[in-house]
Amino acid sequence: MAGGVIVHNLVKRYGPVEAVRGVGFDVHAGEIFGLLGPNGAGKTTTVECVIGLRRPDQGTIEIDGIDALAQPDRTKQRIGAQLQATALQDKITPREALRLFGSFYDRRADVRSLIDRFALSEKADAPFESLSGGQRQRLALALAFVNDPAVLFLDEPTSGLDPQSRRELHESIRQMRAEGRAILLTTHYIAEAHDLCDRIAIIDRGRIVATGSPAELISASKAQPVIVVHISGALEPARLSALPAVREVAQDNGAWRIKTADVSRTIIELVKLLEAGGNDLLDVSIQRPSLEDVFIELTGGPPPS
Repeated sequence: MAGGVIVHNLVKRYGPVEAVRGVGFDVHAGEIFGLLGPNGAGKTTTVECVIGLRRPDQGTIEIDGIDALAQPDRTKQRIGAQLQATALQDKITPREALRLFGSFYDRRADVRSLIDRFALSEKADAPFESLSGGQRQRLALALAFVNDPAVLFLDEPTSGLDPQSRRELHESIRQMRAEGRAILLTTHYIAEAHDLCDRIAIIDRGRIVATGSPAELISASKAQPVIVVHISGALEPARLSALPAVREVAQDNGAWRIKTADVSRTIIELVKLLEAGGNDLLDVSIQRPSLEDVFIELTGGPPPS
């Protein structure tokens, strides 16, 4: 699959600890693929193995049609990587860093174009130590782009950024996808994964436990939707519990929360019940299962903070 990534049966051990246990996935050209999991689940180790920073104990890795384990130097010419932290010499400027990093590759992007693309013009000749967090992250993306890569690996690219900087980086990542590049993204932000990724793999304890689009993962969840209603008068909980498909009823700050396996049936019968009792329906909303619900269901814990 030229232009993409194929990982099969990846295993990485540290002594008796098996950090990555038979991980497999593929990333297509023109796709943002998210790797989501709790701290210590194996995300970073997986990425480090795929980009050649660590040698896996078992498995195969193909990048842009190249056997990455057999031809690591050739593979590195076709990938770009932005890791969790980018540390450069304090006095080096973005322009100097881009020229330096570009010199390592046979194929390289134009430095002026990279400065413009990643909104670094105002700081192009300023020392690295003077750059804000958002500017450093944009420089990190630009450095990952110096060789015009077919495949990009982004490890927590927006960690610690303010909402505006995060939004700007999201647009840059979407533009990369529009250009037909394959993008593997790890993130701690579930909302970010939902908004950015075409497909997501959830990794837990070194294994992939689910893969699919955000919508597919949510639709497969065992979590059930909740109808939240405000009504004008009193109502016995038992009467709500007796409605079709209702699984659970609770009251919270004056609102009834009704968990149901069939939203439409429950609402229809709820309206009939209220009309028969002279009760007015003041407000109703439906809370569907979210990607966060799926994450908790599959990993047994809250999303990472």
